[in-house]
Amino acid sequence: MPGKESNSSTERICFSSILAFAMPMSEKALIARIRRKAVPGRSIVTGIGDDSAVLKIPKGHQALVTTDFSLEGVHFRREWHPPESVGHRCLARGLSDIAAMGGEPVAAFLSLALPRKLPQKWVDGFMRGFLRLADEYGVSLAGGDTAESPTGVLADIIVLGSVPTGKVILRSGARPGDRIYVTGQLGASAATLKLLLEGKSRIRPSNFRRHFYPVPRIDVGRFLREKNLASAMIDISDGLSTDLAHICEESGVGAEILEQAIPKATIGRPARVVDIRFGLHGGEDYELLFTVSRRKRVPSRIAGVAVTQIGQITRTKKIVMISERGTARELRPQGWQHFHTR
Repeated sequence: MPGKESNSSTERICFSSILAFAMPMSEKALIARIRRKAVPGRSIVTGIGDDSAVLKIPKGHQALVTTDFSLEGVHFRREWHPPESVGHRCLARGLSDIAAMGGEPVAAFLSLALPRKLPQKWVDGFMRGFLRLADEYGVSLAGGDTAESPTGVLADIIVLGSVPTGKVILRSGARPGDRIYVTGQLGASAATLKLLLEGKSRIRPSNFRRHFYPVPRIDVGRFLREKNLASAMIDISDGLSTDLAHICEESGVGAEILEQAIPKATIGRPARVVDIRFGLHGGEDYELLFTVSRRKRVPSRIAGVAVTQIGQITRTKKIVMISERGTARELRPQGWQHFHTR
């Protein structure tokens, strides 16, 4: 990166520069500690310790690259989210993007800007959550960067994946008559966030896991690609209404969905069903939204995850929702949009 004093971005990953933040160990000892934890996978030729990581992509595959910010005060708050949850969610965002393309995750690169007085215990918890999810999906932490933040925590995740050449699933492949499907249940994360904002409920992360520890649908995306089922796909990170609009815009089509078909999530203990508005417009579900030709059959469960048909693609470029009473209304995107004036 421009302006860096060090000429080794991978060597500085995982807090070598946080030594100034009251780190108890030397820089050399810290780098050695992180390298022991970030075990390189089979796709890593050279990881942490050189100026750049050296990776290999399987023969006959194309590379997928995605990047996402996790910003304190925007995507999480330290008073609400345990550090393990913040680390997990940071990586889950990138893995979900790879899943939405039908890809296989290969490696991750993490850049962190951290406040000077951030406790080391928080940093350790963040990395614990991050690496636990990385291990679950066979993802190697291959490099990154660190810096001091004048305000809150900023984490930027880059995930590299691969997909067989010509088999990537794009947003632009939906055609009139295709059926529309979603995985899992929708609205849990946004409904949990509302409770946190209201301060009306004592939130235990173990009772609201879909918000604190979302599951990227890598296995489902792989199945849809291997079986050549999905004509278009996206992950639901900004809300169903917004992400469906992305597919329709890129494909030049419209959609008709059934309100009663939306699989609404349950949250909390005792479990309660979320309001339909969270299922339609709530973000950070990280479920998959995909379309399939009406000539193909889609299982009701894929890799243990429920799959629900919620509508169909139409020739008109509008998105219409049919209510339980049979009335139709235009469904406008109302999910999360940065820089959008509400």
